[in-house]
Amino acid sequence: MKELSQEEWQKQLNDDKDSVILDVRTEEEVEEGYIPNSKNIDIYKGQGFINEVEKLDKSKHYYIYCRSGKRSSQACTLLDQMGFSETYNLLGGFSEWEGDKTTD
Repeated sequence: MKELSQEEWQKQLNDDKDSVILDVRTEEEVEEGYIPNSKNIDIYKGQGFINEVEKLDKSKHYYIYCRSGKRSSQACTLLDQMGFSETYNLLGGFSEWEGDKTTD
């Protein structure tokens, strides 16, 4: 896992052809807004989270965020332990995100 500032995260994400944005917040949080093209898997679902993550391509690079950066840090650690090659945590999380945002 690498901890990236918003600026580093956006720059690296834009240059990464193997990137996947993973949002580990709850559905209620996602309804308030999310980073475009992100996949939501709620880390609070416990084993359900693990089951969903196991379906992902381990060779891709995962840019992970939550509200503040704590849950996404835990998610990065979990994915690292599960054999994912590259995980990146967004420092400050969505609450400090200044890039593009989407709401349904």
